[in-house]
Amino acid sequence: MKTLRSLMALLLATAAAAAHADAVDTLREFVRDVKSGKAAFTQTVTAPDGVKKKNSSGSFEFVRPNRFRFAYAKPVNQLIVADGQKVWIYDADLNQASSRKLTQALGATPAALLAGGSLEKDFELAPLPDKDGLSWVQATPKAKDSAFQAVRVGFKAKDLAAIEITDGFGQRSLLQFNGFAANAAIPADSFVFTVPKGADLIEQ
Repeated sequence: MKTLRSLMALLLATAAAAAHADAVDTLREFVRDVKSGKAAFTQTVTAPDGVKKKNSSGSFEFVRPNRFRFAYAKPVNQLIVADGQKVWIYDADLNQASSRKLTQALGATPAALLAGGSLEKDFELAPLPDKDGLSWVQATPKAKDSAFQAVRVGFKAKDLAAIEITDGFGQRSLLQFNGFAANAAIPADSFVFTVPKGADLIEQ
């Protein structure tokens, strides 16, 4: 009986390990096969003390390589656009725009996981236990000077469902995607940013 129990325990452990390994493979397949995508998102930012939280929502689109668009609608109107050369951030309330070269802004960041970059070159990948009905992978930046401690990516089957980011100060940002559409047709002008008339521009 003990032998049977031991065998069953071994089989269950092996199955669990395989399931977790599959999550890493799912991320690799996502980066390899999904060339574009779009979804609605909600974002919850939790302070290092685990108490203070901020919520926001909007829409997200990307096309590889190196083009993405985060349009925040609530609580503030903010736009983040990568056009393949630069990353633009526009705050409508302040009527202020800033830009930075893509190579400086992207690097080993969460956006690099989705829109470009070299997955295996920039990140160490490790499977995590399933949580909230999702399969999770942790991507740890290899660069010692990264602004992020770790990025966790959650999949529901093969669909991108969530990204959780822990920055260098221990602040956590959880993005949950709704209705993710893989390889969606997205107009090229979605990734074109024109500085609004009268807006202040800060170039880095």
